[in-house]
This record gives sequence, structure tokens and C-alpha cells, in this order.
Amino acid sequence: VWSLVRRFDQPQKYKPFVSRCTVHGHPEIGSLREVNVKSGLPATTSTERLEQLDDDERILGINIVGGDHRLKNYSSILTVHPEMIEGRAGTMVIESFVVDVPQGNTKDETCYFVEALIKCNLKSLACVSERLAAQDITNPIPATTF
Repeated sequence: VWSLVRRFDQPQKYKPFVSRCTVHGHPEIGSLREVNVKSGLPATTSTERLEQLDDDERILGINIVGGDHRLKNYSSILTVHPEMIEGRAGTMVIESFVVDVPQGNTKDETCYFVEALIKCNLKSLACVSERLAAQDITNPIPATTF
């Protein structure tokens, strides 16, 4: 799961509303990514800055700094935690956010919209991760002799 989440340069691997992402240079703290959004959302682009990337603690922090959408001063922190789920090793992913409420909307409307996007992204992340894990089981990497 973390291997997908940490890829600031490839959110489209698990975020279904992202059609394309461009990062200039190597993704590092302070890097910007230009995200193209698929139709169906009230936006076409988003410019996002990588604020935090901690592989040891599995934390990803992003701020939205531009784009043709209404999410102003949006900031999110996503954390990935190993977890036992029904007796099996699993992963718990938590995403928290802050955002300004756009003029003409209520706090509840804004939270509902953002939470719906996050839930969609997390469901997709679960599906993609499970599919990749199943491929690893059915297509083991051949052992190499040293």
C-alpha cells in the first residue's frame, strides 16, 4: 500500500479521478505536481506541493496550491499503518484534511464533497493494492542464484 501512496509523481495509479500527473524533476519535499482531473468533477487541473514524505513513519503530506477548482488552502496528511484485520495482516490508511469553505457553500457541503473524494480514492487504493498482492502470490519472482 505504501509503495503506491508514496509515489507523489503517480497518483493516477490509485486515484480514479486523476488522468495525468507531471512532476518536474525528482519528487522531493517542495516539489510541485500538475494533476489533470478526469471529467465529472468541477475541475480540470490541480497544482499540488509535496510537504511531507516520511518512509519510516509512512506519512505523506500535500498542499493544493493552485488549479481551476474551489478547494482553497487544502492540505492533507495521509498515514499508512500495518494492522491485524480479522486475524490477517492488513493495512489501515488514514487521510485527514483541512480546507477553506468556498463562498456559496456550507462547511457540511464542503466536507461531504472532500470526504466522498477521499473515500473513493481509498476504496480504489484497496482494490489496486489487493490486485497487486494477488499478482505477487500468483506470479512469484524467480529466485536468483548468487
